[in-house]
Amino acid sequence: MEVDSICKKNHAIFLKVEPDGWAEEFHLPPSAFRLSSHNIQPPRTIVISIKENEETILAKMKPKCRYNIRLAEKKGVMVHAWDDIQAFHEMMTITGGRDNFGVHSREYYQRAYDLFHAKGTCELLVAEYEGKPLASLMVFASGKRAWYVYGASNDRERNRMPTYLLQWDAIRWAKARGCEEYDLWGVPDENEATLESNFESRHDGLWGVYRFKRGFGGQVKRAAQAVDRVYNPPLYWAYSHFIGNK
Repeated sequence: MEVDSICKKNHAIFLKVEPDGWAEEFHLPPSAFRLSSHNIQPPRTIVISIKENEETILAKMKPKCRYNIRLAEKKGVMVHAWDDIQAFHEMMTITGGRDNFGVHSREYYQRAYDLFHAKGTCELLVAEYEGKPLASLMVFASGKRAWYVYGASNDRERNRMPTYLLQWDAIRWAKARGCEEYDLWGVPDENEATLESNFESRHDGLWGVYRFKRGFGGQVKRAAQAVDRVYNPPLYWAYSHFIGNK
């Protein structure tokens, strides 16, 4: 569950809650809450079942994705656990600049890694070629589910398809920890028919990553809509009006 609050002069305007559940299963909570006009996290995602053996999981991927995983292996890409948050942040900065998305501070990623890695519920993986980092990601796990949350790559040796092998090793990491689902965390908020008919022509926003993520198979799902508990109705109206016109 994601919780956020908007404050002004130490007085809360509202509390935002993003329920940990899917849209089709969601029931509006007590009357103190109302459906929010927007989510903080991307509501649409792709979830892969990883209950089956590795060959079955691979068989459910798109042929080109399987090919790229094998190609990376043949071309000498190696994946292993990493702890160089500084280098990861530098790679994130390159990726953010290339793909036009915001990047957190190095301290943010360090804090996330420190909090969860010690518990065995997070791993930072890096794909290398001849000892040079090419791509990296941070994967998290809780219970039977794992999430691909942060990912980055530089512009070296992209023909070796390091991101495909990296993602496959993250799936294997999750499976080894008893997870049954792997959440690819964020695609455009459209139904699957719209996603499939537009992914080759659109590259803005999350469209740029949908083409990559769809290759791993899985099911397109939408999270439950965020809900707000309002403490200051006039300021909440102003905030909602501002968000709606952005």
